[in-house]
Amino acid sequence: MTITTLDTPLAKPLLDWYDRHHRDLPWRVAPGMAARGVKPAPYRVWLSEVMLQQTTVQAVKPYFERFLKRWPEVTDLAAAENDAVMAAWAGLGYYARARNLKKCAEAVANEHGGIFPDTEEGLKSLPGIGDYTAAAVAAIAFNRQAAVMDGNVERVISRLYAIATPLPAAKPAMRKKVALLTPADRPGDFAQAMMDLGATICTPKRPACSLCPFRGACEALKLSDPELFPVKAAKKEKPVRYGAAFIAVTADGEILLRRRIDSGLLGGMTEVPTTAWTARIDGETSADAAPFEAAWRASGTVTHVFTHFELRLSIWRAAIATKVAVDDGPNDGWWEPVTNLEAQALPTIMKKAIAVAIPLAFKTSKG
Repeated sequence: MTITTLDTPLAKPLLDWYDRHHRDLPWRVAPGMAARGVKPAPYRVWLSEVMLQQTTVQAVKPYFERFLKRWPEVTDLAAAENDAVMAAWAGLGYYARARNLKKCAEAVANEHGGIFPDTEEGLKSLPGIGDYTAAAVAAIAFNRQAAVMDGNVERVISRLYAIATPLPAAKPAMRKKVALLTPADRPGDFAQAMMDLGATICTPKRPACSLCPFRGACEALKLSDPELFPVKAAKKEKPVRYGAAFIAVTADGEILLRRRIDSGLLGGMTEVPTTAWTARIDGETSADAAPFEAAWRASGTVTHVFTHFELRLSIWRAAIATKVAVDDGPNDGWWEPVTNLEAQALPTIMKKAIAVAIPLAFKTSKG
């Protein structure tokens, strides 16, 4: 959402607070740097915003730095092998982001000469960029007066105006409030200030209201209990799905892996053979569903919580004297040394499964 309001009264105290208390982040041009003429790099802003969706700052930092070291420019990322990008992303979760990241880099490199569009509308024309990311990149990288609202900003806005409508129904009203607050001057710093305020002061529990630059205007504080906001609709209980994973290991220390199809959950990632579980249906859980006959032994279970369901996998392990040729349709397998597992695009659930069957797998992996 782009707006045309003049500077708003609440922007100045927030920006003053941000100038003194901003977080130092590897993708950020801090106020002091900006005063020296340093400009935000759109590639770095975009990369960080994609990584930060549904993920904490602390989790993102090492991934961001590794990506930049390996692919310092968007054109480098565009030219990278898909499997290399997926492997570098492994562990960050929400793997559709990695697939869209690669597609977006290719579009910027091939259709825009390696230069990101500098408007919300232009950014939204790129693969994988929605309203939030377009607004964030437009504001932070290009100083466009765009309304940026993530989870931290939602919390700040809901308390500032004591918005009683439960989330997610309250989001449109919240976005309008953010639009009215966003100043024409320093909109990128304003957006980052709102995020920092929510992350460090206006926290979910025990907010430090006495330190908040909005304390004189905050409606929730006047009601004496900011923790009542944001109001959230009652959560539905997550369904539990079941399946099995099969860890086959040769005498010389190689493990059977395969690649998941590009679409759907964990699309394009590497996995050990598993049964056909999804978010909606259970898979087989017994050794009868193994990819080939062997002396499969039960090794335990692992549990992993996805956004919409919980998965419980029964783990089966087999010691294989000689490699078995595996023809599994679009999921053709291959044998990979256990010492090289860290270099594979294994999501967390697969690492958990392997670690149950081979406890030292990731301690001996060379990466």
